[in-house]
Amino acid sequence: MATFPSIAPTYGQRKKSKPLTRTIRFADGYEHRILFGLAQHQNPKEFSFTFEVSKTDADTIDTFLDARANDSDSFTFTPPDESSSSQFVCESWTKSIPYNNRATIQATFREVFEPAS
Repeated sequence: MATFPSIAPTYGQRKKSKPLTRTIRFADGYEHRILFGLAQHQNPKEFSFTFEVSKTDADTIDTFLDARANDSDSFTFTPPDESSSSQFVCESWTKSIPYNNRATIQATFREVFEPAS
């Protein structure tokens, strides 16, 4: 498994939790919710990051994400303010160059649960 380059995102990322629940609603208004999946995999996270970095660092990130898109592999990443690393995929990202030798990459990392290879 590949590890994301040691380039920190700009402060202000978003973290989205999306618990895997199934809800059954009955005609009388009663509702029953159950968690779906293995206990440690029931609440995957999604992070939205902005990297405002040098053009060189942006090229490094872009090349890394392109390689993951080509080999369909996840990567290891430790989000800021999180205590441990997890496996993520990045299905889309944008790169803009607003100034000379500066670039901005916006990316969404979705947590995945896979066996270690």
